[in-house]
Amino acid sequence: MKILTAQQIKECDSATIEKGISSINLMERAARSCADWIEINFNRIDKFFIFCGNGNNGGDGFAIARLLYEKSFDVEVFIDDDNRQFSPDAEINLKRIKQIKGIEVKKFSDFIYESISNSVIIDAVFGYGLNRKLSGKIKDLIEKLNEVNIQKISIDMPTGLFADKIIYEDSTVFKADFTLTFQFYKRSFLHPETGEFCGKIKVLDIGLDKDFIGKIETEYFVIDGILIRNIYRPREEFTNKGTFGKSILVGGSYGKIGAIMMSTLSALRTGSGLTFTIAPECGNFILQSQAPEAMFMSSGEKYLEKIETIEKAVYGIGPGFGKENKTQKALFYFLKSHKDPVVLDADALNILAENDKADLIPKNSVITPHPLEFERLFGKTENSFERLELARKKAEELQIFIVLKDHRTAIITPDKKVFYNITGNSGMAKGGSGDVLTGILTALISQKYDIEKACIFGVWLHGKAGDFASQEFSKEAMLPTDLINKLGDVFKYLSS
Repeated sequence: MKILTAQQIKECDSATIEKGISSINLMERAARSCADWIEINFNRIDKFFIFCGNGNNGGDGFAIARLLYEKSFDVEVFIDDDNRQFSPDAEINLKRIKQIKGIEVKKFSDFIYESISNSVIIDAVFGYGLNRKLSGKIKDLIEKLNEVNIQKISIDMPTGLFADKIIYEDSTVFKADFTLTFQFYKRSFLHPETGEFCGKIKVLDIGLDKDFIGKIETEYFVIDGILIRNIYRPREEFTNKGTFGKSILVGGSYGKIGAIMMSTLSALRTGSGLTFTIAPECGNFILQSQAPEAMFMSSGEKYLEKIETIEKAVYGIGPGFGKENKTQKALFYFLKSHKDPVVLDADALNILAENDKADLIPKNSVITPHPLEFERLFGKTENSFERLELARKKAEELQIFIVLKDHRTAIITPDKKVFYNITGNSGMAKGGSGDVLTGILTALISQKYDIEKACIFGVWLHGKAGDFASQEFSKEAMLPTDLINKLGDVFKYLSS
């Protein structure tokens, strides 16, 4: 799914209108999609308080109020005290609800929340067109609404957010439980500093012009089910273990054998044809007993002294690796002589960062840093938007793929495209989850998935397994090993 800028969304609206639908009818279509969703998901609510701005977002709110009233819900509408001019379509929809005796239209300042436990606030004050920090009466209103302890819905996007950039320091933003947005994700939904205001995102298809959407160029995407099903390759029957490649997981050190064990197990569960583990001798018994399907190759007593080279294999290096001097020398020697793509994670990245050796990473390799590891490698940034732009620059400069781990992990390609992943949950915020991802990515690349597609599919697969695990065990109790055990359920889901 493409992510468009606010300007591109405006152009898409215009292109749709040019195809023959009037702007007021397009607004009606958007409002009806919201009202239908609200009816299904909030059908036992007694009352909706709907706050409408003067622009088209307010027009959506007026139309939603009318449609909810027609569905037999009790609604109250609130508008700006200053009686500023409304947009033409908002004016039409305001006049329509003023003709309905059962809908009361009040001023923002009239809102005094009464103890109605079964009610919902709907925010339709500002949509994607906002380009300034909230101030004055609107700021005061949003702060007041945020203090009310009932469920809240934002239409298009929470008032106070921008579509494409970080908010200003100390900004006031409506805190929604649900955001009903139209046709596209906005980038601000997918970054931690801004996404926290959105709650659960529901993208509603309102029939914007498909030709325009198909032709418009963007460098930002959301990974969706359509993309994944186009990437996923079900196994053919007449194959053998050699068909599905060799995966070599390199890592582990005294006390950290569990990390490389999880990478090994996840590679096996992701379909690697032959799987090897290179680790210190102290991990031999653990790995052979927990992952008997993998072949163990000893490298040193407590730390890695060498990385064996095996032809036509894909390497995933770093989980539990340690940073001993001999381990560092082994990594540098391997990277200087190895020209094929590798997957690098954890201590492999920290070693490169501490020695300023990022230029040793082979072209088309995959690195999987979390924010702190990324900072060590490439420098400090002020926020996640700046971090992503620096990642785009470095991915192009080094010709590598960067899997930038976060609540919404982003895959950055050498040609600076960004794919945001929306599977996964906070239950995955535990040590070991990244080690599982390393094994998944290594196995997919060894099965000859195109590297860009392997990154997209691997990150989605990792998150989807996490979602299945949280459903069974809860976010609090789920373990990284539960992700591994749920990979089979995800493949069955894709095969259904």
